[in-house]
Amino acid sequence: MSTVGYASGAFDLFHVGHLNLLKRAKERCDVLIAGVVSDELLRSLKGVDPVVPLAERLEIVRNIRCVDEAHPAVLADKLAIWRELQFDVFFKGDDWKGTEKGLRLERAFAQVGVEVVYFPYTVSTSSTALRRALSSINVLADIRQRRLALDGHPVPSVTEPAFTDRFAEPPQATGGRSSTTHH
Repeated sequence: MSTVGYASGAFDLFHVGHLNLLKRAKERCDVLIAGVVSDELLRSLKGVDPVVPLAERLEIVRNIRCVDEAHPAVLADKLAIWRELQFDVFFKGDDWKGTEKGLRLERAFAQVGVEVVYFPYTVSTSSTALRRALSSINVLADIRQRRLALDGHPVPSVTEPAFTDRFAEPPQATGGRSSTTHH
């Protein structure tokens, strides 16, 4: 009989911490289902909008070698998810271990025979830190645009030729020769 494991997360701005969780989970089960938290649930639970939409996060996660199935997690109730998927082991980062919500989760899953396994949280990187860095970049860009505008400099829109011309292919110099080659 195969052991089915379930590891859920937003998996937004996918990083090595997400990969570590999934790889460690797969080492402890035969079939790994990754629950990818929906945009709406992420907003309601954490108060943040995902950078990467659910459909794209599902596609990323389902294409990771150690994941056997990616499932959209649209319910906060983990027991309701268990009733649908019938997993044997629930994997979570150890930031939940010993907390009231972690203890509640352990008690609820113990009643239906599901083992809760915690893995070390990767402190070197997180989606929150990446989101904060992106926000800082956006703030700096906004400040630069305001300064340029205050100094009377034109601030090109991303759709204006002054901006888009920077990314156009340069014209090919032909040096007076025909661009066709004859053999």
